Amino acid sequence: MTLRVLGVDPGLTRCGFGVVDVEPNRRATLAAVTVVGTGADVPLEQRLLTIATSIEDWLDRYQPDVLAVERVFSQLNVSTVMGTAQASGVVITAAARRGITVALHTPTEVKAAVTGNGQADKAAVTKMVTRILRLDASPRPADAADALALAITHAWRGSAASPRQEAGARSLTPAQQIWAEAQAKARRKG
Repeated sequence: MTLRVLGVDPGLTRCGFGVVDVEPNRRATLAAVTVVGTGADVPLEQRLLTIATSIEDWLDRYQPDVLAVERVFSQLNVSTVMGTAQASGVVITAAARRGITVALHTPTEVKAAVTGNGQADKAAVTKMVTRILRLDASPRPADAADALALAITHAWRGSAASPRQEAGARSLTPAQQIWAEAQAKARRKG
C-alpha cells in the first residue's frame, strides 16, 4: 500500500511543503510541492496565520498518512530558532487536530537517508531528491527540496505505520509482516 507523506521544512520566511507517495518497494513519486513565504516586515501573528492557513489547506487537499517535520535544533541565531519552532508548532498542531501522526527528523538524518552522507550540502540533497523523484528539474528554492527530502526520509526510515498502512498489512509478504512487527515492537520499547 502506498504511503503518502507531507514533509515540512519549517520557517517563518520560507516554509516548504512537499507531498510524496511512496510504494512498499520504496519508489517515491512527487504529488505536490510549494514554499509558503512571508516577509520579515509582516507582524509575527500574520506570518504564523499564513503558515497555519496554508498547512490546513494542504492537509485537507492531500490527506497525508503522516506529517514529517524537520526537528528544530539549536543554532547560534536564537531568533531563527524561535521562528522555526513557532512555525513547527503551528504545523504540528494542525496535524494533531486531524489525528495525523507527526514524525520529527533531524537535518543530519535527512541528509544521510537521501544522500548517504549526513554532512551533505543542500546542493547534494536537491540533486538526490530530483533523482529519487525522477523530476525533469530540481525543486526550487532549497526549502522545497528539503521538504521533499523530509517526506522521503520518513517513508524510507519512518517510525510509525499509518492507519492506512496497517489496514493494508494483510497484503504484506510473510517476511515484510515479520519486519513490520519487529519495527512496531522496537518503537513501543523506545
